[in-house]
Amino acid sequence: MGMLASLISGFAAGETMAAVRRARTAAIVYALAALAVLCGVGFLIGAAYVWVAGRYGPITACLAFGAGFLVIAGLLLLIHKLSAGARTRRGARRRNADMKAIGMTAALAVLPTLLKGKGGLGTILGPAIALAAYAIYRENTKPDTDDPDAGEAK
Repeated sequence: MGMLASLISGFAAGETMAAVRRARTAAIVYALAALAVLCGVGFLIGAAYVWVAGRYGPITACLAFGAGFLVIAGLLLLIHKLSAGARTRRGARRRNADMKAIGMTAALAVLPTLLKGKGGLGTILGPAIALAAYAIYRENTKPDTDDPDAGEAK
């Protein structure tokens, strides 16, 4: 209830609107700065083109700059493709950890209710023992990845 009162008083005091105004102003300033950076980079590329064209000729300069930008684009795509696999693996690990945390939280939330019910401790121990037995079974039936004959019939 205290947070709601704080939020309402914040609205009443105008602090929230001031924060929104500051964020909007900062976004506009950053957008204008990014535009200025793009213009600056464009002029630097133009100056480099004029210099290369004066030194080696306009056709050679066009071909060199075109090839250079194609190489940069290819490198960017290659780096993105290589890092996509790592991002996918990180996301899968994060989702797996989140699901384990959710499962543990749900189990802990239900635990008092299960202990009070008719089955009591047996309701919890039965599935836990089955889960442990399944984990032991899976551990003992994993194929040996170092053995080249692991998948073959003997």
